[in-house]
Amino acid sequence: MFSRRVPPTLTPNRLALRVAELRSRGVSILDLTSTNPTAVDIPYPPRLLDSLAGPVPQTYSPQPFGLAEARRAVAADYRRRGVDVPVERIALTASTSEAYAFLFKLLCNAGDEVLVPQPSYPILEHLTVLEAVTAVSYPLVYTGRWHIDLTALEQCLTPRTRAIVVVSPNNPTGSLLCSDEARRLVELCGARNLGLILDEVFADYVVRESRDNGASPLLSQTEALVFSLGGLSKTVGLPQLKLAWLALGGPPNLVDAALARLEVICDAYLSVGTAVQCAASRFFAEGGAVRDAIRDRVQRNLKTLRLRVAEAPACNALPVEGGWSAVVRVAATRSEETLVLELLEGQHVLVHPGFFYDFTHEAFFVMSLLLREQVFEEGCVRLFRSLRGTRSL
Repeated sequence: MFSRRVPPTLTPNRLALRVAELRSRGVSILDLTSTNPTAVDIPYPPRLLDSLAGPVPQTYSPQPFGLAEARRAVAADYRRRGVDVPVERIALTASTSEAYAFLFKLLCNAGDEVLVPQPSYPILEHLTVLEAVTAVSYPLVYTGRWHIDLTALEQCLTPRTRAIVVVSPNNPTGSLLCSDEARRLVELCGARNLGLILDEVFADYVVRESRDNGASPLLSQTEALVFSLGGLSKTVGLPQLKLAWLALGGPPNLVDAALARLEVICDAYLSVGTAVQCAASRFFAEGGAVRDAIRDRVQRNLKTLRLRVAEAPACNALPVEGGWSAVVRVAATRSEETLVLELLEGQHVLVHPGFFYDFTHEAFFVMSLLLREQVFEEGCVRLFRSLRGTRSL
């Protein structure tokens, strides 16, 4: 009696089952996968959330794209990053997941296709399925750095393709969209009348020694219709407040047509709470301290990872250009699942296997760079101790 948009079976995977079993026995697991900034002792301004108790209009006056003052705060935050977006081109949503859902409704009919990166965060496939849209993967290739295989991407395009999704910085590879890739994607989307969806939730966490960031000017170009996604979840480290946004750029006629239709979609949901919108400007104003703390945490843990990985010659920490995750390549002496389960059993350390993110071959571990430094270092010590002595890659 249930829709095919939800999985037919909901059985947890082997790793989740084993974690639950160990915890039920009281075993303490050192979890290197946590990406929740509110759960890893990131220092927040002590009265940051007080603005939620401020005055809220008693008269409900819904706006499909969100309150003007909150949208102005988002526009100001884009300017902080050097991107100029008119307030009229910004719409608020409760989450970036909801923003994706709105854009799939806007651009796709049932059965249409959206190109998504591989590897990447698995929620993209879930969201497309929930909207009766097909996710078609295009490859990110690692050749000393991650880059889009543009030839393979073009071969993925069909008459049913409606949009291309780019995540920059990508999760979990930490890779950035470079200028050459951005130019080619804009050309493709403009020529084929496709939407380009740019997920920039980790845009504030770029490693400074990275190559150029081609995502920055995309909203100002006028060749293709572009949607930029962001949210308080990462920008201010406040996932519990449920405020995100999407901004539009491209040819004025297409932007206007998209906004008119998007207004109908947003008006049907009106999902963003008034209190968080009224407080948005303060969150942006005080969020710099949180971003700085997160950047410092990520940089310190990256340094630890590079030092500790040198103790295990069979391992290689892949370069991180941005974001909160790190990818470690390990010797594929056994399947990723077996390696991860052995690490969990032997060292009580939890990492994610690469196949969770659709890596095309083995073996990769994915871990969070957001953890407390002492926890992260202890996890690395146990991890590389368990892998030390395996054959070199």
